[in-house]
Amino acid sequence: MQDILLVIDMQTDFVDGALGTAEAVRIVPAVAARIDEAIARGEQIYFTRDTHQTNYLDTQEGRKLPVIHCVQGTPGWEIVPQLKAYTQGRTVVDKPSFGSTRLAELLAEANEKEPIRQITLIGLCTDICVISNALLVKAQLPEVPILVDAACCAGVTPASHQNALAAMQICQIDIVNSDL
Repeated sequence: MQDILLVIDMQTDFVDGALGTAEAVRIVPAVAARIDEAIARGEQIYFTRDTHQTNYLDTQEGRKLPVIHCVQGTPGWEIVPQLKAYTQGRTVVDKPSFGSTRLAELLAEANEKEPIRQITLIGLCTDICVISNALLVKAQLPEVPILVDAACCAGVTPASHQNALAAMQICQIDIVNSDL
């Protein structure tokens, strides 16, 4: 049985770039510590990157959130420097939308090769990409326990972070390290 850690969108634009927040900056050390724990435990680690193109403002997301961010190949698209070395030799999934069906498919394939005991999600933003990927993975692997480590996540606002945690909990996703 294998354990999986999913590190969602820990990119410069979401930490201290175009859409950065103080809460996102604050979780970087906790995310690094959780990745270190995963390595020590032998967990498989996957990273995602929100990935847009130069036509971002012409997309539906760009019209609803007109802040250019995470354009492929730009510094803001990169995993933050404090975590970038962890991506070496690991799967990094570039995703053009909030959730990645490709990530869910990769996890289903991994589960076929060796059953997954549990999947933990950490990263940004709790209320957009973390919740989207948690629900996609839950739909793809309904019998695998899905956990979200709230101490290693941050939302667009503290209130929307809490709302997303509560919504995931209702959907049978276990929330750890939270005051819910």
